[in-house]
Amino acid sequence: VAMETVSLEHQIQSVQRHIAFLKKEQMELLHDLHLEILRLQKHCSELTHDLEIKELEARQQDVLDRELEEKCRAMEAQLQEKEKDNLELRKELQHKETLVAALRCSLRNKERRFLEELKRRSHRVTILDTELQKQTEAAAYLS
Repeated sequence: VAMETVSLEHQIQSVQRHIAFLKKEQMELLHDLHLEILRLQKHCSELTHDLEIKELEARQQDVLDRELEEKCRAMEAQLQEKEKDNLELRKELQHKETLVAALRCSLRNKERRFLEELKRRSHRVTILDTELQKQTEAAAYLS
């Protein structure tokens, strides 16, 4: 019976050592798990922060994109208006060039008629001058 008691005490001590070892292992494992949870929480917080920043940047980029699209549409509208104005100015210029060409043609015709009239009158003046000279000579002869 004493032997059995010693054996049971050894077994109890062995079980107690195993329990102490398992408790120690469990505590270390719990400690490591706690550290891992903290590390993962920190990493999750960093990722959440990064995601929030990226979402903010994406929203800001969307706002900038919309502003640029609005400016682009406004510039395109201005461009169309300017092109319309240019077309009207070209038509007006073409019309005025046509008027200028017609006025030049009319001016050339008037100049040509004026020169013809000037020649005719010059010829008439020469004829009248010649007749006047003859009459002056005839009057001088008769005096």
